[in-house]
Amino acid sequence: MSIAIRKPSEIESLRKANKIVAKTLNYLKANVKPGITLKELDAMGEDFIRSSGGIPAFKGLYGFSGSVCISVNEVIIHGIPTDYALKEGDIVGLDLGVNLNGWYGDSAITCGVGNISQENQRLIACAKDTLYFAIDQIKVGMHFKELSHLIEQFILDYGYVPLRGFCGHGIGKKPHEEPEIPNYLEGSNSKQGYKIKDGMVFCIEPMICQKSGEPKILKDDWSVVSTDGLNGSHYEHTIAIIKGKAEILSKE
Repeated sequence: MSIAIRKPSEIESLRKANKIVAKTLNYLKANVKPGITLKELDAMGEDFIRSSGGIPAFKGLYGFSGSVCISVNEVIIHGIPTDYALKEGDIVGLDLGVNLNGWYGDSAITCGVGNISQENQRLIACAKDTLYFAIDQIKVGMHFKELSHLIEQFILDYGYVPLRGFCGHGIGKKPHEEPEIPNYLEGSNSKQGYKIKDGMVFCIEPMICQKSGEPKILKDDWSVVSTDGLNGSHYEHTIAIIKGKAEILSKE
């Protein structure tokens, strides 16, 4: 496995792609309301990306039909845009990527539709808090497995469990590159494997389940839920390691 080390100029190209991602997510979040359909949100996202000079990275990726992964309630990731109209109290995950001049950006949020329950508010907060906790913990020289272990423990301490079988990832000239970064420790030794270095760019994306972290893929062959059938949440940022610190690229 080879993890790319990016030059400062390459990181700036990645930053530009990720800025479009962030702006698109903020635009879509402002339009999440009862009555709007997932297909309408998807079309809005694609139009916004293209009008910003980018290309929707997810459209056609591995055969995905939409430009935005839109995951409602129990769907944690990879939800397909459909004619479903959002309802008051739903929670919806928005995950999208952008290709700008051959460089990729990727980020995700989960937000509520109108007024949502305290339970759902806390579920969303876990994904967001875990993401920012993880970013704050990143140090040059630490093993990626150490980061995965810290993420897992934070989620467990919150009272939830990480979705298994899916992970964060490197990003650059492709939307998914090495390394894979699970939200849980694989094996028993966190002090092994690849270490974080300056110039690396990767996505951290906590995926939160309530009781069971075992995944189930629905009949559409895309939507991922937990076997517990309960609502889940998801947050993601693209980050770059610059002068020993993790910097968020997917922000305006």
